[in-house]
Parts: sequence; structure tokens; C-alpha cells
Amino acid sequence: MDKEVGDLGVRRLREFNLALLGKWCWRMAIERDGLWFRILTARYGGFGGWLQQCGSEGSVWWKDIISIRDGGGMVMSSWFFDNLRLKVGNDASTMFWLDRWVSEAPLCEKFPRLYELSENKLSIVAQMFEWGWDDGGEAWKWRQRLWVWEEEMVEECRNLLLTVMLQADTTDV
Repeated sequence: MDKEVGDLGVRRLREFNLALLGKWCWRMAIERDGLWFRILTARYGGFGGWLQQCGSEGSVWWKDIISIRDGGGMVMSSWFFDNLRLKVGNDASTMFWLDRWVSEAPLCEKFPRLYELSENKLSIVAQMFEWGWDDGGEAWKWRQRLWVWEEEMVEECRNLLLTVMLQADTTDV
């Protein structure tokens, strides 16, 4: 067997495997109401539409998926989330703080102090919108009173949210 063909086949097999695992990551991000998602949540645990890491109890398959999703292990950086964008629809499944839906990074990364202080860490966008994210809105519940510099961050976040238009008849993708 030609050495070049053999090496090429193994490399392509690894890329194919990463693509398949990446598809599972994609499905975890957008198909949170499926039977398979409920089974994985029952097996590995989950909160707010996110499946959890499994520690030492999980299968090799699950650990590889989590590694790709979280940007560690087999591939460099967080290539999956660096290329994932959620399309705004009715935001019934998009996590307000945890998903990347309104900026280049999830709001928990863009405003880590606000995320730390938030009492609504696991809320979806539709809930936060319904509660009101304008000045004095019910969406902004904090564990403690905010300092002036933290209030300025809230204002910056609210200005970012002014660009959002929810579409009631369209689901999130």
C-alpha cells in the first residue's frame, strides 16, 4: 500500500470524525426539544438547555463532544463556538447569557461582572424580553446593589439589545 495514500486516509478519517462530532455539537445547540436531547440530559445532566460535562463517568464519545463544544482537547481553541451564530427568531430556546446571539461573544463573556451578579443566569431571551430589559425592567435582577460602574455596563448591554427584534412566528436557528 502506498504510504501517501495510507497517511491521507487516516487524516481524512480524523477530519471526518471531527465533522461528525461537530454535527452533534450543532444539534445540541439548536435541537433542544428532541428525544435524543432528553436522553442525554437524563444520562449526563443539564441545566437551562445546556448539557453538562460528565466527569469520569462519560463515554469517550461524550467526552469528545464536550471537548469540541468547550474548545479543548482534540482541536485548537474553540473552533466550534467561534463559528456558531444563532439566528434570532422568537428566542424561545436561546439562552440570554450563555448563547452567542447578539454579539461576537456570549453576554456572559462580554459582561462577566453582570453575569456573576445576575439572578437570571439560566433565562432564555424570550423570558428576559418579556420581563423587560429596558431601564428598570424586571429582567435585571441582581444579587446585590450595583455600583455606578456596573450600572454603566448594564446601560452598555441595554444599548446592545436595542438592535434585537424578536420574530414571534420564527423559531431560533
